[in-house]
Amino acid sequence: MSTFTEHKSIADRSATDRARHKKKIDKALKEGIREIVADESIIGQDGNKKIKIPVKGIKEYQFVYGDNSKKVGGAQGKDIRRGQKIADAKQKQKGKAQGDKAGNKSGEEHYEVEVTLEELAEHLFADLELPDLERKKFKFIASDAYRRKGHRPYGIRPRLSKKETLKNKIRRKKIAKKSGTFKEEDGERFPFHDSDLKYKHFQNQPVEISSAVIFFIMDVSGSMSTEKKYIARSFFFLLYQFLKHKYDNIEVVFVAHTVEAKEVSEEDFFKLSPSGGTFISPALDLALNAIDKRYHPQNWNIYSFHCSDGDNWAEDEEKAIKSSLALKEKCQLYGYCEIDPDGRNVQWRSSPYSRTYENYEPHADDKFKLLLLNSPKDIWPAFKKLFGLVETGV
Repeated sequence: MSTFTEHKSIADRSATDRARHKKKIDKALKEGIREIVADESIIGQDGNKKIKIPVKGIKEYQFVYGDNSKKVGGAQGKDIRRGQKIADAKQKQKGKAQGDKAGNKSGEEHYEVEVTLEELAEHLFADLELPDLERKKFKFIASDAYRRKGHRPYGIRPRLSKKETLKNKIRRKKIAKKSGTFKEEDGERFPFHDSDLKYKHFQNQPVEISSAVIFFIMDVSGSMSTEKKYIARSFFFLLYQFLKHKYDNIEVVFVAHTVEAKEVSEEDFFKLSPSGGTFISPALDLALNAIDKRYHPQNWNIYSFHCSDGDNWAEDEEKAIKSSLALKEKCQLYGYCEIDPDGRNVQWRSSPYSRTYENYEPHADDKFKLLLLNSPKDIWPAFKKLFGLVETGV
């Protein structure tokens, strides 16, 4: 039996360091998602654009020299017990800033990691899976989708199939032997013939890809502050990037509403000045109308997400419930996200939820999810709850 301890290779040790480094980056991404995307465009973004992520440095443990002096001291007071350590006043003050003077010890190290949008999505979603994903098909022809379609007796020289050509020659040679037109014993050569040539045949074929459409619906009434819009933007960004990661073809429809609803561009969606009251049902009806005209559920995977602070006129409550249930039936998933960063619902109603949330609650199920966001820190947990996701790795 060997008396030497088996050591891990340098490669193994570096793998551990890389895994620890990745874990810290993942944590920084998930904690700072709002700051990361606050000024970024949800769609149409260059996938190679760099995003800077601040990450705390990893300090390695090391031995340091002490002052090697013996100290004896006494203590007075009621809360003193035997064996209690007494801090050295000099050490206690060492390294700390005093008044307007700078400290003399190193602070906590931070550094920035640059990632692209593609790498950001890879970090966030590598260990997440969308359960029971129903992939409906939407057909279109990709210009470069060429597939092998057998062989043919003519073609260009680079596509000559040597294997198939040789097979034809051997087959023809066997037939010649049987018929007596060729005798190998005489040393006669059996050359290739033009009829032996076979060329690879490629054909442009239609490619079936999975497609999804996402409806982002947001209340832009007077009660929706800039803070609430930022939280909604961050949440929508995560939703878009995750579904883009899972589907080949993604379309996004932005619907803004006050008492009326309209389909708008992404820029207008987040920059419309808040004004007016709130009716929810017109926005849901607009989404339903767009689905009927442009996105048939047989061909499209449909997702709808509605962000609001919960305000809605009483006269629209029944209509909103009816339209929500109709939208749910056409979607893979419909999510209602209530944003209340100032705790207004608790102040006014002694409840964390609005009347809209409470009206929806009896109808919530696996296809109709209800979420509450009080701060940017709630975004990542709410996102995982929405899709019923479980982290399999980090």
